[in-house]
Amino acid sequence: MWRKLPITGLTPFTFQDYPGHTACILWFSGCNMACGYCHNPELVKGTLAKLPAEKIQRFLASRRDRLEGGVLSGGECTLSPALPQLARYLKALGFKVKIDTNGTNPAMLERLLDEGLVDFIALDFKAPQMKFEAVTGMTKWDEFLRSLRLLAATPMDMEVRTTIHTDLLDRADIETMISLLEGVGFDGTFVLQKFRMGPTLGNMQAPSTRLHLTDLSRERLDIQFRNF
Repeated sequence: MWRKLPITGLTPFTFQDYPGHTACILWFSGCNMACGYCHNPELVKGTLAKLPAEKIQRFLASRRDRLEGGVLSGGECTLSPALPQLARYLKALGFKVKIDTNGTNPAMLERLLDEGLVDFIALDFKAPQMKFEAVTGMTKWDEFLRSLRLLAATPMDMEVRTTIHTDLLDRADIETMISLLEGVGFDGTFVLQKFRMGPTLGNMQAPSTRLHLTDLSRERLDIQFRNF
């Protein structure tokens, strides 16, 4: 299992990345998207060396009674065929498992759910259908929609989140995305997070316009705002 896992980074402690739980983060290298605003370009490009398996195992064993969860992020962790084995290993150690995903591998998500190997999923909703390829650089809208429908029908802890750079998305886009979430029956948390400046995959500049969204509300959606 371990030699097949492209884990290139480890964050020993976080209280922000797994809502309500102390956790560590295992960072997966490689992503099938090329979002210009991505703050992990080295993970997307796969330029970092893998961590030794022994180091990861020692760390996890040393934290089994001190942390509540493990976050599998990236990059895109669902691209790794060995992901279920890792999730099973973490569960055996007593960790809750959260994954961050772009939703383009619904078959992997379905497998993880069927086997009870994941406790929380954060699904990135990059853009509405008409802008999906422009924002992500890929044409996997149908796969994303399948994942969204799957998760909307699954009673588990999750959130859908969207990063907003106003040169890419406007208010009409966000309202279209909200309508889709309502249409598939999703009634959980929808997080709108404002783009923050820093090194990015596409060398994105500061947004040229401001977008006021904090007045958005829906009866069935818990719309939350980060950095606004």
